[in-house]
Amino acid sequence: MATTESFLSNAANLQKFLTLDQRGKIMAEYIWIDSEGSTRSKSRTLDEKEGGYKPDDLPIWNFDGSSTGQAPGDNSDVYLKPVAVFPDPFRLGGNILVLSECIDNDGTPNKYNFRHETAKLMEAHAVHEPWFGLEQEYTLLDLNDRPYGWPKNGFPAPQGPYYCGVGAGKVVQRDIVEAHYRACLYAGVKISGTNAEVMPAQWEFQVGPCLGIEMGDHLWLARFLLHRIAEEFGAKVSVHPKPIPGDWNGAGLHSNFSTKEMREEGGMKHIEAAIEKLGKRHQEHIAVYGEDNEKRLTGRHETGAIDQFSYGVANRGCSIRIPRECAAKGYGYFEDRRPASNADPYQITGIIMETCFGAV
Repeated sequence: MATTESFLSNAANLQKFLTLDQRGKIMAEYIWIDSEGSTRSKSRTLDEKEGGYKPDDLPIWNFDGSSTGQAPGDNSDVYLKPVAVFPDPFRLGGNILVLSECIDNDGTPNKYNFRHETAKLMEAHAVHEPWFGLEQEYTLLDLNDRPYGWPKNGFPAPQGPYYCGVGAGKVVQRDIVEAHYRACLYAGVKISGTNAEVMPAQWEFQVGPCLGIEMGDHLWLARFLLHRIAEEFGAKVSVHPKPIPGDWNGAGLHSNFSTKEMREEGGMKHIEAAIEKLGKRHQEHIAVYGEDNEKRLTGRHETGAIDQFSYGVANRGCSIRIPRECAAKGYGYFEDRRPASNADPYQITGIIMETCFGAV
């Protein structure tokens, strides 16, 4: 079984091998989001390019959409349009990861491409300088879909010692978390932290602050890296909002948001105005805030009820939390606690922008 150090050591050895002589070539791993909200990827060889590649420099590629639930079998080609490029932490030495949008053969966005419309919203409202920070919770499972570290029969001790825990019996698979953190930093993902969560075998990483469409790009790339690293350790990553029924916290994708106006003196009035708008479209937000979210948003375990909208200062049982520090200063940001861990970050950030500033 891999460890963080063996994983990184192997990566260093691979770097020596890969940089010996790639004969003027690099490997580009094209990554996209499928119909199930998971990442897929495949590789191609490109010529080295002085100064590196930008999205517009890269060739548009394609894949078999009938095998990913994104196209019918009799018209299965779906195009991959590069939108963001990152250094590859697995194949060091100039190789790249290419995040791509899915485009149908008529030139329109594939039905599972939620980035396209969100990017237009971000551009239309760029004057507000929207910042996002998303907190991705997830659960590490063994190959039998049992949370790591849990007894084969029965359950671990009740919640309490696991949140931000340290030590055997409190946390598991820290090696995966550490390797993921370092891989994100190498790739240039704006990862801002990580911690063990309330349920044993549950962790969280945070990405942001990111400006506009960058939020969805960086979170999706971080998700790809997490699954790719867990693969090396023989672990599964679950983003189900309630992976284990019972008296356990669910998993969310808490979404922090601010605009230029909210971050300046007197910004609280802009925060409150935005929250009022969010409340009027509560059910529309819930509709795109993740599947099976009703199993998590019960009004218990640090959540608000799914059928009610609420907000408060420092209240983790509300739909929207205003941090204590922001309330004291009178400006800052707010946290939307409703999104589930399996929600699409493009849809989250897109509907927040649409609700606060209007459709394009």
